[in-house]
Amino acid sequence: MAKIGIFFGTDTGKTRKIAKLIHQQFDGEADEPKNINRATLEDLLAYPVLILGTPTLADGQLPGLDAECQSESWAEFADTLAQADLSGKTVALFGLGDQEAYPDNFVSAMGELYDIVADAGANVVGAWPREGYVFRASAALEGDEFVGLALDQDNQADLSADRVATWVSLVKAAL
Repeated sequence: MAKIGIFFGTDTGKTRKIAKLIHQQFDGEADEPKNINRATLEDLLAYPVLILGTPTLADGQLPGLDAECQSESWAEFADTLAQADLSGKTVALFGLGDQEAYPDNFVSAMGELYDIVADAGANVVGAWPREGYVFRASAALEGDEFVGLALDQDNQADLSADRVATWVSLVKAAL
């Protein structure tokens, strides 16, 4: 087992695709990405380093909270994760959103995930600058930075590979 676990939630498969791209950038340092709906808390706690990814749905929600969502995901796992002791764990986050269709909640679910892991004692790394995005509000902003890598696969998919490569370099340096 590698020292890095990658877990993601998804509703369209876009977050899974990014998780796989992140996995490739870690060159064997990370295990294969795993959908959170197939994971247990013990699976996450087995790793000293976690990379967690989520899309943002509707009004800035984690996937699974919306009754129309097809798959169980982070929303169902959030309470379990919130009760965990993540002291000594390092966590990096990535989030997907649509800054044009949902400019008031761009990658806001990543902010919710951040609150959960930070409150559980994790050391969160991998902040990402807000430059290059056009939106009105995001719960994933801390000052002028996102709490993790922000991606827009609907409007800026052509930038994602370079953003992932740069972000993974920043995360590696923080480890």
